[in-house]
Amino acid sequence: MSRLECRSKPLRASDLHTVAQFDAFFAGIEIVLVELSVAVVERATDLRAKYNLKTPDALHYAAAIEIGATVFLTGDRALSRCLEVPVEML
Repeated sequence: MSRLECRSKPLRASDLHTVAQFDAFFAGIEIVLVELSVAVVERATDLRAKYNLKTPDALHYAAAIEIGATVFLTGDRALSRCLEVPVEML
């Protein structure tokens, strides 16, 4: 999902250079699929209430917490106020 979100804005702007940079970045990292378990959904619910996050953002961030991520990369400034896992803006 992160790759999709990162590529959307530069594609709308026809910024193929930035799209290529994101493609190269994502080609070099390990992608982890996380089950939307009861624990992830419950944590997402708590995060959504605490930070007023949109449901997809809460699910992504909850999944990162549940797997013990050390950093959360995003282009969404709304997530920068979350404190459970350090958030880095792309």
